[in-house]
Amino acid sequence: MRPGEVRVLPGEVRVLPAGPHALLVELADGEHAEAFHAELLRRRERGELPAVREIVPAARTVLIDGIHDRIHGALHDGGHGGIRGAVHTGAVDRFARDLASWRVEPLRSESGDPVEIPVVYDGPDLGEVAALWGVPPGEVAALHSRTAFRVAFCGFAPGFGYLTGLPEPLHVPRRATPRTRVPAGAVALAGPYTGVYPRPSPGGWQIVGRMPEPGALWDPAREPAALLAPGTPVRFVPVGAGALPAPRAETPGPGDTPAGGSPGDTSGSPAGGSPGSPAGGSRVGA
Repeated sequence: MRPGEVRVLPGEVRVLPAGPHALLVELADGEHAEAFHAELLRRRERGELPAVREIVPAARTVLIDGIHDRIHGALHDGGHGGIRGAVHTGAVDRFARDLASWRVEPLRSESGDPVEIPVVYDGPDLGEVAALWGVPPGEVAALHSRTAFRVAFCGFAPGFGYLTGLPEPLHVPRRATPRTRVPAGAVALAGPYTGVYPRPSPGGWQIVGRMPEPGALWDPAREPAALLAPGTPVRFVPVGAGALPAPRAETPGPGDTPAGGSPGDTSGSPAGGSPGSPAGGSRVGA
């Protein structure tokens, strides 16, 4: 094993079938899941994976969907019925065995410029977070904005990313009493995660600030529509309150709450399961 390498041991990873064309990889924790997802992307870029349609990370899982065997691809496209199914099952089984034996490198610092998100650090839970961190309220912005974040996975609503990077001493619990409505643009913390609410929603995370233009998080007219994708490096940039429009006092209409409800609702997660557990991962909620 190379110095500094993280070995994902067979006892720490489970590879499960998820239908005839997919595998669900269960990891020991979020750090392993992020590292495993990054390794999958590296190997796909080098052409070392079977053709797959989609790789979807979650809190402690990675879903690999649309697995195709390049070598026997012609059989998939013909009318060979049982042969086609047998060949495909063999390809998935071989891939599952390979995944369980991988050596996975630790997460690297992402190359390229991070996505910068402007934030006014004036959230209603700023004082509570400061007390939990043991610092004056004015230090929360400095500590949070100095952190190099990374999008671990996405879920709950279009454009919502679960960002990791805060050291463990700065992890905070969810609020004891969730809010019935969190405004769009709220920058909030819970556990190891930071998130920015793209639309108004119920939620229980600790709000420390607000983003001026949350519509940038999800724009269907843009390609890609999501500003934040798994693996994206992110930094928060403090800005003064005078540079932002005042939050609108509005009554949420029928379209204000995403179909998935709050980030703790399981009904609207893009990949099934609760947000933080697309395709069967651990429930995280917001």
